[in-house]
Amino acid sequence: MSRQIPSIPRLQTLLNSVRFLRDPLAVISQNIKAYGDTYVFYLGGVVRALFTADPAFIQHVLQKNHRNYQKSPTHFRELGHFVGFGLLTIDGDHWLRQRRLIQPGFHKSRLQNLTHLMNGVIQEKIAKMEKQASAGPLDMTQHMMELAFGIIIQSIFSTAVPDQQLQEISDKIMRLQAFVIRLIRQPYLHWWLRASGQYRQHELMAAELDEIILGLIRYRRASGKERDDLLQMLLDARYEDNGEPMSEQQLLDEVKILFVAGHETSANALAWAFYLLGQNPDKAVQLQAELDAVLAGRRPNFDDLPQLPYLAQVVNEVLRCYPPAWITDRLALADDEFNGVKIAKGSIVATYIYGAHHAPEHWERADQFLPERFAKGANWNSAAYLPFGSGPRMCIGNHFAVMEMQLSLAHFFQHFHCTLKNEQPVGVRPLITLRPEGPIWVELTRK
Repeated sequence: MSRQIPSIPRLQTLLNSVRFLRDPLAVISQNIKAYGDTYVFYLGGVVRALFTADPAFIQHVLQKNHRNYQKSPTHFRELGHFVGFGLLTIDGDHWLRQRRLIQPGFHKSRLQNLTHLMNGVIQEKIAKMEKQASAGPLDMTQHMMELAFGIIIQSIFSTAVPDQQLQEISDKIMRLQAFVIRLIRQPYLHWWLRASGQYRQHELMAAELDEIILGLIRYRRASGKERDDLLQMLLDARYEDNGEPMSEQQLLDEVKILFVAGHETSANALAWAFYLLGQNPDKAVQLQAELDAVLAGRRPNFDDLPQLPYLAQVVNEVLRCYPPAWITDRLALADDEFNGVKIAKGSIVATYIYGAHHAPEHWERADQFLPERFAKGANWNSAAYLPFGSGPRMCIGNHFAVMEMQLSLAHFFQHFHCTLKNEQPVGVRPLITLRPEGPIWVELTRK
């Protein structure tokens, strides 16, 4: 039996498009209150799409019937055009071939080898921040961005990269992402962005980014040295069908995607962790007690992480509150149906993961930070928890990101008492990931 779902008029969506660009979470929250968790809307007032925050519907699209859905070609064509056609931005047979090639490099046993690289970057960052802490509270939004970028640089290249190049790479990636978000949310402005030269300006910026990263890749190849890092894994990888390595262009694209997916995601999640633990100091005390009992002052290693269950619960709850993959979309390749809702071939389906993570019908006290909800034996709806997506397209770097968060928080809360100093709540800036809207000020006091 078919079921009619509400539809937001095209004109209303168009009128709300500027507000949606600035504050999509508020607009979506308002829509859900008015229309329920599944409705039709027009992206930018132009593209008809089906929206859902229903975990079962999301699971149907991303996992159970995933073969009928591919990433929205328009959106990911734009993202790929500026930041590379790698695992995040490709689909079909090309994606499957790349996934099979790269997947072994992100197995937990391989990630263990990166622990010492991560620990080194974290310890160096803590030493720098400790010197600055006497001058007053520190902006954890910025510092965690620097930390995560340092970790991904070391994990990819495992050698020192000049600070100027690091800053250029980081700045260009941020600016390119923001431009792509504007292209996606305001499609009616494409003509203006091209006519005004902004599109070309960002294409030149992307070309400059390519030159910097290619230079680092070629330097490694010319050195003849083999290292235990992600770049070496990509260089050594061979396709099953012909035994050949990736082309230089594909290698470049995959490295750029590693920067995009492995840098900002972890940085934002870590910043939110300090914010949430600062708002809930009793949880921070519980975390410190566990770290003191298990580690007794020594630095954490890979084998320690399973012995720190509360740390894992904290990370899981941070990712529930501020999921990296907060929304994604898919294109229906054929007609489909879910619980009476007809999905026509060619339809765009937007899956609102943030909504599933905050729905009171799926999470008790959904608006509160409660790490213990993820304790062993606790009863929670796994279908409503998908911080890295779901199904075959789940983020390949999810274990990398979780390990990075666990190691970073373990180091910081071993060394410091962290006191939140923001006088006003910190807003959310939803781009590709959920970025804090402004500084998260934290006072660090040596334990």
